[in-house]
Amino acid sequence: MSKKIILISLSVLLFTLVLAFGVNAQATGDALKGLDDTAGKVTAFKSQAKADSTFIQTRSGILIGTVLSFVGVLFLIMMIYAGILWMTAQGNDQQVTKAKDLLINSIIGIIIVFAAYAITAYVGDFVSNQLTK
Repeated sequence: MSKKIILISLSVLLFTLVLAFGVNAQATGDALKGLDDTAGKVTAFKSQAKADSTFIQTRSGILIGTVLSFVGVLFLIMMIYAGILWMTAQGNDQQVTKAKDLLINSIIGIIIVFAAYAITAYVGDFVSNQLTK
């Protein structure tokens, strides 16, 4: 029985390795060159955007992006912690309930954060469009 398992495992491994060689169809240098060319056509990535970094909109955008990055990392850590807590519950109903509550609260929290960002971005865009008219 164990010889069959070893033989099947080796066959699957060999088949997977053979398929992996066919995937390498394009060199990564070409793809990165295309991304650089595309990014060069957008004015947000040109040197004039660096000159506008003193604007309050730019500074607040950088701050909001940083805060959202930390919120995303915190969300990931809480999800991993809740998953580990649930996996190590060993039939303890209180620990399972605690893990479920942590998962639900984490998901609700990330939804609230991104909804607040979306609403703020929409209102800010609407106000800036009204001011420029």
